[in-house]
Amino acid sequence: MTITATRYVDTVTLSSRSDTRLSPKPPRIWHAAGSPFKGYQPPPIDGYPQSSSNTAIVIDNGASLLRAGWSFDKSPRVSFPATVARYRDRKYNRTVSYVGYNAFADATTRGQIRNAFEPGSSVVGNWDVMEGLLDYTFVNLGVAGEDRGVGRPIVMTEPVANLGYSRKTMTELLFECYSAPSIAYGIDALFSYRLNKGRNGLIISSSHTATHLIPVLDSKPIMSSVTRLNWGGYQGADYLLKLLKLKYPTFPGKLTDYQAEEMAREHCYVSQNYDWEMSNFLDWSGLEDRDHIVQYSFTEQVVVEKSEEELARIAERKREGGRRLQEQAAKMRLEKLIRKEQTLDYYKDLQQRLANQTKKEVKRLLDEDEFKDEAQLEKTIQDLEKSVRKARNKDVGGPENPEEEAEPTFPLLDVADDQLDEAGLKEKRHQRLMKSGYEARVRAKAEKELERTRLAEEERLDNERRENDLDSWLEGRRAARQNLLQRIKERDRLKADLGNRKSLASQMRMKTLANLASDQPGKKRRRGGDDDNFGANDDDWGVYRAVAMGEQSDDEEEEDLGAGLKGVEAQLLKYDPTFNESHTLEAQSDWTQSLIHAFLRGPRPFDSESQQETHQIHLNVERIRVPEVVFQPSIAGLDQAGIVDIAADITNHGLAKAEDRVSVLRNIFLTGGNTMFAGFDERLKRELRAVLPAEVPINVRKANNPILDAWRGAAQWAAAPESSQGFVTRQEYEEKGSDYIKEHNFGNAATL
Repeated sequence: MTITATRYVDTVTLSSRSDTRLSPKPPRIWHAAGSPFKGYQPPPIDGYPQSSSNTAIVIDNGASLLRAGWSFDKSPRVSFPATVARYRDRKYNRTVSYVGYNAFADATTRGQIRNAFEPGSSVVGNWDVMEGLLDYTFVNLGVAGEDRGVGRPIVMTEPVANLGYSRKTMTELLFECYSAPSIAYGIDALFSYRLNKGRNGLIISSSHTATHLIPVLDSKPIMSSVTRLNWGGYQGADYLLKLLKLKYPTFPGKLTDYQAEEMAREHCYVSQNYDWEMSNFLDWSGLEDRDHIVQYSFTEQVVVEKSEEELARIAERKREGGRRLQEQAAKMRLEKLIRKEQTLDYYKDLQQRLANQTKKEVKRLLDEDEFKDEAQLEKTIQDLEKSVRKARNKDVGGPENPEEEAEPTFPLLDVADDQLDEAGLKEKRHQRLMKSGYEARVRAKAEKELERTRLAEEERLDNERRENDLDSWLEGRRAARQNLLQRIKERDRLKADLGNRKSLASQMRMKTLANLASDQPGKKRRRGGDDDNFGANDDDWGVYRAVAMGEQSDDEEEEDLGAGLKGVEAQLLKYDPTFNESHTLEAQSDWTQSLIHAFLRGPRPFDSESQQETHQIHLNVERIRVPEVVFQPSIAGLDQAGIVDIAADITNHGLAKAEDRVSVLRNIFLTGGNTMFAGFDERLKRELRAVLPAEVPINVRKANNPILDAWRGAAQWAAAPESSQGFVTRQEYEEKGSDYIKEHNFGNAATL
């Protein structure tokens, strides 16, 4: 079944292992954001009949969302992403366009999405898409299109220091394509500041694509002191997405930009003491509250659980079957023992009967039982006695009477070959083989004894070094432990690489297999050409070991690295006061002691077989790391100063008069969606206090609605009589060209 959880899921799957660090309460699970498609939304077309020729259409042309409405509205009537999906529909044989949220309707439209803005900027880069967005905006506002134009003034926001070419093209589009009677441009942050009744202050506008700091005196922005930080909500979501892909490189779900934006908006906050909190974020105490779990959709295999009675019956049947098998095996062993004893008695009786017989009769009796001579009969009787004695001791508990293996004799080896017949020569060859095996066992036993002696001597010398120079000995043990750890990691890496067909180890393995048939790799063999002499050299057979084990040698295969590491760690635990149980590999591999587990899976055990847990993302340190970039851009690789340093530089060097600096710092105004992180204003005020003079008063306030106040401020300005001085009329456009703009207190300057 496919899990489609709600926004808040109250569930948990914990293993039976208990730990005092774990919180008894279940974890809170957030569901990953789905598609932003909202379905059919009826267009709010009732505003056009209420408007007049002097009522302006207000458009907040943001890189994240485009918002539009009438100047008499309290909130924008339409709001949608600046995206268009356009493709040729083969079924209907016509080009179709999906704008805004409709572009996320299905997989086909999502694959054709195009954005009007350059990635990570507020500069329009695709004017075909921009024209589609404006068409959709005017249609949804109910503009009738009288005289082939919108017939209403247009107020549009633009970024700080907007490019002349971008403004020029937008002006031409609005005048030529939509026949707008007049156009005015303004900066979104200044409109928001006007709505919140600001006069003197420092505006910090952190929006979707950038963060701007704008000083304002007497309601007029000082554009020469405006500073931009190239970091906004878009970069923050992209940064979070990269962190999550590094954190979960094999995550089975699909991480999208929209989901990253939602996670950053819902889970991130600004830390008041970043360095301290980052170093203590993964502490087990309270981690269950700091660690946020985001659940992606998954398909879980439904396993039918059996009742305790059924499990008990199954276990009883297994035990009963095991008992029957044991009884049958014991019965078969007993029958075999009886047969061996009967055979032994028969051979002993035969041996006694041979004592009083002639040679001819002895040979006849031995041939009947397929014995070559009396020595073979004696050897068979000895083997049977050993086998019977061993079986009796194991099965019926007979007395143990171990006998040492007597040194065998090989008399025929001293007899010349010309003195032996064919049977004697065959037996001589058999004795020579038996002697070789016996001598090999003796040598192996001697080598083992020498090895034990060598190990005992090494242990004695090691103890002497420890007693004479403990510090040097401990350094050697630590180095040996690091070497073993490195070899274990290398072994695990090679084992993992062999499972990846694109890894170097797998490629070398396939190359070895491809070169087995030829002594000259790369040279094509011809039929009937070179002889195949593979195997003539003993080294040839080592290729199979290379294919199976990679580059490991025989010694590395035979060594038990785990046992060696445990021995070294046991010595360190005994003699090194700085080495404790938490430093051992076993303790570090325990998930309750692992910092990596806390980072990846939080404070609870992880079941790799559970599809639900496999499709979960744990947000912990990322919650404070992403918003921190505006204060410390270097952590994201951005070679710029943070907003605190920029604000201090503007007030100390950008404002000449002391009274201007005081008036600006008394009203630090925050606007833009990227300032909505919890703790943003408190952190900014605290850090500004640390870098500015103590006698300077600092007041930080936030816009009533950091997201919508830009549009509301533009609508308020458009409805005010003073706004008429900021509009460029169609007549002025035709006379002075598309580069002409009118300066006002809420827009860009003509020349910076």
